This record gives sequence, structure tokens and C-alpha cells, in this order.
Amino acid sequence: MSSSPPITERRYVVPLVLVTSLFFLWAIGVNLNDILVQHLKKAFGLSDFQSSLIQSAFFGGYFLAALPAGWLMQRLGYKRGILIGLLVCATGTFLFIPAASVRVYGFFLFALFVMACGQSVLEVAANPYVTTLGPADSSERRLNLAQSFNSAGAVLIALIGSRFILSGIEHTPAELAAMNPALLLGYRVSEANMVKTPYLVITGVFLFVALLIFFTKLPEIHETSVEGLEASGAKLNGTLAFPHLIKGVIAQFFYVGAQVGVASFIIRFAEFSLPGTHEKAAAHYLQAHLAGFMIGRFTGSAVMQKIAAPRLLSLFAGGSLLCLLMVLLASGVAPVWAIVLLGLFHSIMFPTIFALSLKSLGPYTKLGSSLLVMSIVGGAVVPAIMGRISDAWNIQRAFVIPLLCHAYIFYFALWGYRPARTANAGTSLAFPATEAE
Repeated sequence: MSSSPPITERRYVVPLVLVTSLFFLWAIGVNLNDILVQHLKKAFGLSDFQSSLIQSAFFGGYFLAALPAGWLMQRLGYKRGILIGLLVCATGTFLFIPAASVRVYGFFLFALFVMACGQSVLEVAANPYVTTLGPADSSERRLNLAQSFNSAGAVLIALIGSRFILSGIEHTPAELAAMNPALLLGYRVSEANMVKTPYLVITGVFLFVALLIFFTKLPEIHETSVEGLEASGAKLNGTLAFPHLIKGVIAQFFYVGAQVGVASFIIRFAEFSLPGTHEKAAAHYLQAHLAGFMIGRFTGSAVMQKIAAPRLLSLFAGGSLLCLLMVLLASGVAPVWAIVLLGLFHSIMFPTIFALSLKSLGPYTKLGSSLLVMSIVGGAVVPAIMGRISDAWNIQRAFVIPLLCHAYIFYFALWGYRPARTANAGTSLAFPATEAE
């Protein structure tokens, strides 16, 4: 019986560790948004649809920046691309301070958009970079391991966000209506100012990591082909010749949309299903959801030594469908815990879909990565649809949208991931060449 390939090689250990730290870092933007949805909804008196625009602005930035980021990687390489991404992230987080001072919701959305553009660059760089830092046969395990640290960051950020951003002061609509203008203004100002210190600290963290990356030598990976194809000739229309990549882009769109939509409304759903639940108590369910996400990420890489990545993905997609059926059909505390369990099943989906979709792309890997990151725009679309449904009916009915999303992911895991024979025959990967920057 042959042993499984190592997760990486000795010469790639340090680069893998450094780039993996980025996965921890960008949990800041993605997972603080789940807290911001609840916080800014209260601070500005928003509807569920209006509060979902936080995710639309953020993941809209991901979408618009993804393809330019791929071209940026081709021209400047991974290291310089990572540095640019970190600096743009720092700019976006710093904009939260003036946004809180002027108390304009649109300014918050712009700051999130800028931050997301930076994180899009980091995603385009780090995900394919990790898949190439070692044997191709262990790329799914390697990316799942790196993404595990993103989930660890998600748990930590959820704890910090609920502690330092959520004030715990909530008023009913009747209480707000009874306040005099000065008292209501003071309440709004206090809530808006809660974000200043956390986002100032986050700005410092992004700048500090940028300095570390700047003074560290990282190998630059060049994807090459034994057929003599040049990376510089890899065009967008070339990536469209890989059907499994296109199916992967669609699967990633639905996954990110479902994952973001679920996490955005966990606090809201807990308050709906368990009347009288305080926002800080409801946030514990979000933290438990993310803890399951982290556990799944750390164990997923190990489990993939025994179970093939597509099969494991299909099992987790099936588990997600069962959880969402319970969310839609049950009442009381059971559907809340089903959402918590959904975090575990979500855990391996993003990196596994990403790695399976990039198989056999050769010189098209960077642009293929851009398309996959562009598909993260699902996080802008699905929560908005869920918010509309919630405003029109209730938050429970809105979870039919994630159910439909996971049905497609289940299809991708069973059949859609398989590369076409023509794609495999036309392009193959040589061992990646490296050069120090």
C-alpha cells in the first residue's frame, strides 16, 4: 500500500508558514462583518435587507478586485501582490475611524469595500501559492491546513468582536420612539464609536504583517507547462476551456453565498427562534458555529489522508442539506443548534472546491484563481436575497436559499469536479520553478 504524499517539502516550510499566517489575518474582515451586521443594524436602525448590504459591499469589493489581482500577480509576482493587498486592507480598516465620526452608513460600506479589495488580492495570491508549495497530490490537504488557521482566526475574531463592538445595550422600537432627540442621538453616537478602537488596532496589525513580509525572502512560483505554454500567454478565454473550473466557480459562488448568509443571520435567527434572547447571548451561537468550522478545518486535512477530497466534500454537502432542512422545518432550540452544526460541514468546502477547480490548469492557474475569488461575490448576493425574504416573511424562510446553494455543491462534489479529458491532455504541470525575490 503506497503512503500518502507529504504535505510539503523542507524547502517550502518557511514560505508555507508565513503565507498561512495571512489566512489567519483575513478572518478579521470576513468574520467581523457578521458582528457588524447586527451592530450597525442597531446603530442606524436598519432593516434586515439594509444591514445585509454590509456583506454586499464587502464581497462586491472581492468580486471587482479579483481579476485585476490576477493580472497583478502575473506582472509583479506573489510577494509584491501580498504586500499591496495588506496595504489596501490597512487603508480600508483605517477608514472606519472617520466613518464612525461622521456616522454615515454609506461611509462604512465604502470602508468595507476598500478593505475587501485588499483581501481579494490576498486571496488571489495566497490560495494558489499554497497549492504549489509542495506535491500536487497533497494540494487539497495543504490548502485545508492553511485555511484551518483562517477558521481559528474566525473564532478569535468573533469573540473579540462580540466583546468590544457589541455594547449589549438594546432598545425596542417603542423605547427608541419614546426617546427625545438628544438622547437618541447620544445612543447612536455611542454605538457608532464602538468600532473605532478595534479597527485602529486592526490597521496596526495589517501594517505590522506587511513589514514582516517585506523583509522576508519568499520563493516566487512560476506555473509552467511541459508543452511549452508560457504563463504570460495565459488569457481569460483560455481558462474558460476547462469545464471543471467553470463548475467550480459556480460551486464557490453558491458556497460563499450560503456560508456568509448563514453566518450573517445567526444572531438574528437565534433571537427569532428563542424569544427574549439577548444579542450577546445570541452571539454565543455564532461563536459555536465558528468553533465547529475551526474543528472541521483542522481535522479535514488529516481525514483527507484516508478519504478522497471529492468524497469528503460530498459527505459534508449532504450533512449541510440535512441541517438546513431542520432549520426550515423545526422550531425552538433545535434549528439553532442545526445552524451551529452547519459550521462543521462548511469547514472544508472553500479550500476543497478551490483546489479541485485548479487541477490541471497549468499556466492558467493564476487567472483561474482570480475567477474563483471573483465567485466570492456570492457573499454579496445571497445575504441580500435572504434579507429581502426575511423582511417580507421571516428569517426562518430565508434559509431556503442556502439549501438550494448546497444542492449544487453536492452535485459538484459527486460529478462536477472531474477535469475533462481534453483539458488534461492539453495542459500539464511541470515541477514549479522558484526564484527568490
